[in-house]
Amino acid sequence: MHILNLGWHNLLMIFSFCACITGLSLLIDTKSDKVNDLQESEQILFRMTFSYWMVYCVCFGLQKLGLPENEIVLMSINITAALSYFLTFACVLCLPLHRFSVKQVEQ
Repeated sequence: MHILNLGWHNLLMIFSFCACITGLSLLIDTKSDKVNDLQESEQILFRMTFSYWMVYCVCFGLQKLGLPENEIVLMSINITAALSYFLTFACVLCLPLHRFSVKQVEQ
């Protein structure tokens, strides 16, 4: 009954991890041959966003596991979680900025 001991935030992170796997599986499209540069760059940004968030979810889970008290391992996990969180934010921010810059070039 460990699932009952999980808080809302922990359950949200588990569902978020599953959503990342689903999002990445939907973005893998090998059938499409006619992809322009805009669509390709958007797909790359979406893949990067899902991948970085999945890394953050894994690091969050590792922090909650209660690993041995090795400071180097815990610090590495914390740094990886922080970097993946900021990279996710950067990718989410870059997607609308990229669309805006493409529209500015077309006009």
